[in-house]
Amino acid sequence: MRIETDREEDGRWIAEVPELPGVVVYGKTREEAINRVEALALRVIADRLDHVKPFPNLTSCLLSQHDPVAFFQSTPGVCCFTSHRLVA
Repeated sequence: MRIETDREEDGRWIAEVPELPGVVVYGKTREEAINRVEALALRVIADRLDHVKPFPNLTSCLLSQHDPVAFFQSTPGVCCFTSHRLVA
């Protein structure tokens, strides 16, 4: 999944998973924001699986024919995690 990060004017970091609406968190550091958004995303995914809810944009993201590692390495402020491992 793709995680986008940005630094707010007040110094806090914001991280979100665009494929999962509402999965947005703040952190004091970029790493803290990424860790928190990963945890929230996993909770949302588990809840959706428990309640058989679809993932509208997630399938196309995961099944993309593009090289995801190259994309995430070349896109500032974006990282990816799969199976609890962060790829930056």
